[in-house]
Amino acid sequence: MNDFFLVVSIALSLLVLVCLYRGIWGPGFLNRIVAVNVIGTKVVVIIILMGFIYQRIDLFVDTSLGYALLNFIGTLTAAKYLERRGMI
Repeated sequence: MNDFFLVVSIALSLLVLVCLYRGIWGPGFLNRIVAVNVIGTKVVVIIILMGFIYQRIDLFVDTSLGYALLNFIGTLTAAKYLERRGMI
């Protein structure tokens, strides 16, 4: 089962690179914000899968919840900043 979780983690890491491309060279600010949010969501799933691999799911779930909260706050902050500047 650990091999399956490892393969899924590697596949998600490759998908993060695809989203990183969209985040850097996206056509607009909204696409870049969404790409960064998607990267954060995929990283949360990768952290939880690492918890299954290392058999310490309780520690990794707490870490992933903290990271998800920071990702959410960062996305809201960026959206609010762009809204105030009139870019959205």
